[in-house]
Amino acid sequence: MESLSAVITRLAPYILSIAAFLVLLEQITYLKKKRSVPGPNLVLPFIGNAISLVRKPTEFWDRQAALAKSTELGFSVNYIIGRFIVFIRSTELSHKIFANVRQDAFHLIGHPFGKKLFGEHNLIYMLGQEHKDLRRRIAPNFTPKALSTYTELQQYTMLKHLKSWMESPESGTKPFPLRLLCRDMNLETSQDVFVGPYLNGESRKRFEVDYNLFNVGLMKLPIDLPGFAFRNARLAVSRLIETLAVCAEESKTKMKSGEEPTCLVDFWMQDAVREIAAATEAGEKPPPQTGSTEIGGHLFDFLFASQDASTSSLLWAVTLLDSHPEVLARVRKEVAGIWSPESGKLITADQLREMRYTDAVAREVVRYRAPATMVPHIAGEDFPLTETYTIPKGTIVFPSVYESSFQGFVEADRFDPDRFMEDRQEDRIYKRNYLAFGAGAHQCVGQRYAINQLVLFIAMFTSLFDFKRERSDGCDELAYVPTICPRDDCRVVLSLKCRRFPCLS
Repeated sequence: MESLSAVITRLAPYILSIAAFLVLLEQITYLKKKRSVPGPNLVLPFIGNAISLVRKPTEFWDRQAALAKSTELGFSVNYIIGRFIVFIRSTELSHKIFANVRQDAFHLIGHPFGKKLFGEHNLIYMLGQEHKDLRRRIAPNFTPKALSTYTELQQYTMLKHLKSWMESPESGTKPFPLRLLCRDMNLETSQDVFVGPYLNGESRKRFEVDYNLFNVGLMKLPIDLPGFAFRNARLAVSRLIETLAVCAEESKTKMKSGEEPTCLVDFWMQDAVREIAAATEAGEKPPPQTGSTEIGGHLFDFLFASQDASTSSLLWAVTLLDSHPEVLARVRKEVAGIWSPESGKLITADQLREMRYTDAVAREVVRYRAPATMVPHIAGEDFPLTETYTIPKGTIVFPSVYESSFQGFVEADRFDPDRFMEDRQEDRIYKRNYLAFGAGAHQCVGQRYAINQLVLFIAMFTSLFDFKRERSDGCDELAYVPTICPRDDCRVVLSLKCRRFPCLS
């Protein structure tokens, strides 16, 4: 009987020939899709440029932006793990993508391998009437009354964490990084605002562990096998949704009893229980998107959309205020004329609206350092992007909202909050370039909440603390984690500025 080694030796030329043929076919297919668009002319077999994307994401996307800028096309291409990708720098072409999110054009995916992580029925994958109906149901979560309720919750959580920062042995003398501290603060803020009293101590701890597993898996290769970070992330998402579904069910019970809403899920369930009751009375099935598991999935979408983006903005706010002392002085002057931490009171919704310059600073932070730099979509069909180039079906398209932020605006490379003040109104004049919250049917519904979070943080942080960055070479370079943050994780020295810390009782 022929030995195994002999069989392998005899078959080796055929195996190598097949492998060589597949590699050649892959290169030809890539070049056919690429055509004359800027991008690498040769790619590694099967994995493409995935290694450079995972190991050095900042350099990878900088190269794509430079290639897109090198011609009048405004976009570039590459190849990642069997996927042809198109990176879009042009604002007008980005709008073209956002305006054509539909079944026969583009599908928002949120993450290159998002469907594996989030599931097929996630909010970001919805299209047409189903998506419109869900956004209608979400709208009551962000009314002025609801936002006013969240403002109080946001401040209690932020103040608790800010106080803990000062209790650190290193505060006042040694620099320490803020990224993980801000992340933990934002995660607890999101928990308090979204599901408030429905998470107990044990479920909160489990929630934080699972969310961290999810966050780690976002930046890893999509290897869905036991022991790999991506598999851990996918399983963590399922557990997080289950936890949030329980919160939604408990909120329904509370809202049925006629109690006042105290958090986001309450505002949502207040209308949901009315719709369910009306359907039951009419002998009909409950309306779509009102089941607790569905609500749990959508709450996770909110968490994902707000958590890391908000952390990014808080870190860049500290970074940019430190490097622009004249802006910091104006913020402190405005806030001091409206609110004092020594008053023993929280910032009210009316006071928040009075902080117009601080609001302008928050908007400029988001423009200058858009947290989620790209909004990935997948082409459901061949799509004519320009008169000379058609995006092939199955392509992952990355409209860069970060690149759009540096187009159109006056001296766009300069950090200048005054551009958002009433006398200049660049937010209206260059509205098409301000894409940090997206555009079109999937534009962020919680953008006012996100800006409020940033304004409240800036107002309290600058009033409570004197702070100084520990600057080092490359400290302000972009790091993807997965949203962008300063490469040094924003290392600062903090000392208490006010005479006493606000009372949390």
